[in-house]
Amino acid sequence: MGERTLRILVAKVGLDGHDRGARVVARALEEAGFDVVYSGLHRTPEQVVEAALQAGADAIGLSILSGAHMTLLPEVVALLHARGAPDVAVFAGGIVPQDDVARLRDAGVAEVFLPGTPTERPVAWIRANVRPRASGAPAAPAAAPAAAS
Repeated sequence: MGERTLRILVAKVGLDGHDRGARVVARALEEAGFDVVYSGLHRTPEQVVEAALQAGADAIGLSILSGAHMTLLPEVVALLHARGAPDVAVFAGGIVPQDDVARLRDAGVAEVFLPGTPTERPVAWIRANVRPRASGAPAAPAAAPAAAS
């Protein structure tokens, strides 16, 4: 019995309202044989992580054009860790200055694809770097925030 099909959540995080690139990548990933879930526009990092965990995603592909990449992308990574799912790979594409790529990687974003990247590159990267999560099941629910004193 072979490995199960990888499940990838493609998401638009923040106030970015342009999703053509995300849809192109989602279609390319589907055509490559991955199970793809597209979350839609204007998602918060919390919504993205919740959707990924509920879907049993092995990876999250974030598309960002808004300039908020240094805030939103590391927040998604931090929330995955907080939810007990550090094994969900996070990759990104969109408008990210080259100078920020290393900083994003240091923050836990596994790969960043810049504008003009052929869709074959994220497909090949996923095949080489993403494995099915151990359980494929949703992680534990988030703990309720502590009451302010």
